[in-house]
Amino acid sequence: MEKFEKVSLNDLSVQDLLLIIKALEYTNENTKLNVFGDLRNNLVKELCFLTETTEEEFLSYIESKSE
Repeated sequence: MEKFEKVSLNDLSVQDLLLIIKALEYTNENTKLNVFGDLRNNLVKELCFLTETTEEEFLSYIESKSE
């Protein structure tokens, strides 16, 4: 397997991205393992940085595009 250092979101749909975020939230809430909440928060934080939006704006946008 080739080593990789960066992950590209080019082929990830908005629906898939929302599903990943929601799955991390659900898993954190139901397992009480903070690593899932931390991963969700870090992912959203980086995506907000890249899109120059707030968390509320970003999540609202991807939820509206996933309907």
